[in-house]
Amino acid sequence: MLQSQLPIANKLLAALPRGEYQRLAEHLETVELVEGEVLSEPGEAMRYVYFPGTALLSLLTLVDGSDVFAVGLVGREGMTSVACALGSQLSPFRTLVQCSGQAVRMKSKAFIKEFRDSATLRDMVLQYVLSLTTLIAQTAACNRYHVIEERLARWLLMTRDRLSSDHFHMTHEMLGYLMGVRRVGVTNAAHALKERNLIDYSRGAIDIVDGPGLQAAACSCYRMVEGRHGRS
Repeated sequence: MLQSQLPIANKLLAALPRGEYQRLAEHLETVELVEGEVLSEPGEAMRYVYFPGTALLSLLTLVDGSDVFAVGLVGREGMTSVACALGSQLSPFRTLVQCSGQAVRMKSKAFIKEFRDSATLRDMVLQYVLSLTTLIAQTAACNRYHVIEERLARWLLMTRDRLSSDHFHMTHEMLGYLMGVRRVGVTNAAHALKERNLIDYSRGAIDIVDGPGLQAAACSCYRMVEGRHGRS
């Protein structure tokens, strides 16, 4: 059980009325998630719902059973396994830990019961589902129409917003995997952003040097969808 007096890192949980959260806390446990860890696979039953705190998760879709690219990010603003709220117990995505950190989780069966019993939780989760659906749809269009450099800038900004930090660890190999492009494409795009003094990187450590400049370099998808998350 998660101790209810601890600070609540996840924004969805933190926004619940105290009584609602305390009831939910009976089912929550704190877990440490490691970069590269897979939490769910498409078509598999979802055992847990995760509420990230300092961890960052990517939602991946598979093409022809092997090729993948990310369609969404889940940080402290949200949760995984949203399909549970829509009546499904099977995961539509591969859920991958993009950045190591802490999260809390609860069993899917317990979440479904609380979701049905609590109008407050239900309203908040459905609002988040709409936000996530918008992100997924915009990401699909972004992958089709925008060049790698613009998409990389957007991805770095999305990561920054959810981690509330201009410094984070992510290799070019991981970025290529998430974006569905070859590593050399990410390396070339990152080099171009570095040459413009927008970012710096070394051995997987990435620093956003000029946030406004990086936002100007990103595609319009960031301003349309992602700006709403802010950095708070």
